[in-house]
Amino acid sequence: MRILFVGDVVGNVGQAMIHEYLPQLKRDLKPQVTIVNGENSTPVGRGISYKIYKQLLKDGADVVTMGNHTWDNAELFDFIDDANRLVRPANFPGKTPGQGWTKIKVNQQTLAVVNLQGRVFMNQLVDDPFAMMADLVNELDTPFVFVDFHGEVTSEKRAFAMRFTGDVSAVVGTHTHVQTSDAQVLDHQTAFLTEVGMTGPADSILGMQADSVITKFENQRPARYTVQEQGPGILSGCVIDVNDKTGHATAIHEILISPQHPYQS
Repeated sequence: MRILFVGDVVGNVGQAMIHEYLPQLKRDLKPQVTIVNGENSTPVGRGISYKIYKQLLKDGADVVTMGNHTWDNAELFDFIDDANRLVRPANFPGKTPGQGWTKIKVNQQTLAVVNLQGRVFMNQLVDDPFAMMADLVNELDTPFVFVDFHGEVTSEKRAFAMRFTGDVSAVVGTHTHVQTSDAQVLDHQTAFLTEVGMTGPADSILGMQADSVITKFENQRPARYTVQEQGPGILSGCVIDVNDKTGHATAIHEILISPQHPYQS
């Protein structure tokens, strides 16, 4: 089983990068499952719309994951309960609309795709992702489990991956938008990458226009961040190979397409 995962799609540039390169990546890498994080995919970089969700599926995503910006576009409330290929963090508290995980048939196996949100330096009102995953390990009833862990700090992401080594096939971090270079298979069982990175405007600060971000750092006053809408794009992702009998990962490799790293098929 081969899984292709593409990190946080930001704005129109991110959508354009998906439209241009995801079909090429699928053609060349031949994944059985393709997962895309779409929580920043609207033109303003916050949330997702029905049109964008459907376009991501059309461009090749099998599952779309979310994160802390899940509810930032109110349109989502109108379709999330019918979007069976979209998962928001499973540890959102209470009777939250939507689903925190979904299952995909891959040949004779079933892959569960789980979305979780970290708590360190984020919304601490979400339920404990460690306790949630401990419950899900038995509930999912499959050894093939991919986790998009949407978190702020490297220590929480790595602690989660090490805690569930052998219980899940892969843990890949999202949210901080800068790809890390630590892809590895923990104990020959669970693929791990601290941060997969973003898919969006390359000449930006985490997808946003630089001026407003720099201004806030200089004067510490509130600033309105605006998505960078021009210039070249970047696509960040990873590809994971999983043993189709044990559910254990056998390899993970980063993917980076940018002006400095042009795509070579």
